[in-house]
Amino acid sequence: MDALAESSSDLARPRARLVAELREHALLIGEVTLTSGRKAQYYVDAKRAIPLPGAFMALGLLVADRARSCDASAVGGVPVSAIPVACAALAAPRPPAKMFIVRKERKEHGLQRWIEGPPLGQGERCLIVEDVVTTGGSTIEAVERVRSEGLTVAGVVSVLDRLTGGGDAIQTALGDDASYTTLSTIDEIYPDRPDRD
Repeated sequence: MDALAESSSDLARPRARLVAELREHALLIGEVTLTSGRKAQYYVDAKRAIPLPGAFMALGLLVADRARSCDASAVGGVPVSAIPVACAALAAPRPPAKMFIVRKERKEHGLQRWIEGPPLGQGERCLIVEDVVTTGGSTIEAVERVRSEGLTVAGVVSVLDRLTGGGDAIQTALGDDASYTTLSTIDEIYPDRPDRD
């Protein structure tokens, strides 16, 4: 797992802002069932924080920077989680050129596309985005779908990693061709959580 470079003074402030916004608006304490079916004593609902102006602007700067660093011209992922993350990148200065959505199921009407948005060229470099990574399953499916459509996965970035093995699973799926990066971890958002090792 590749950590976002904190040495850059240009990125330190938006990253600190994103962490603060997630801690204040997205962290919920109490038992919940995760997408994976696992039970947890807390939940990070990044969708509660990302649409707020401070988090959205910070996230846009960070994701757009990551897209530039891996030379990706398009950013996207699965609905619903990836859409606001990708939109934030488009709203940043020097944004990627395009945003796309990876469908979980192909529509039976219209253009019947797996990848929605502006046309992407064969081999075009794409950054896959995700809000919260637990097992990495939906992100790995998006990586596989993007590759099956003849596109190049330049990297994957998540807003938050719960540090439960999902990041490692994503990196394994990416292989040596690309890297997984997280903008924050549960250790930063909830350092006193009961399941911390």
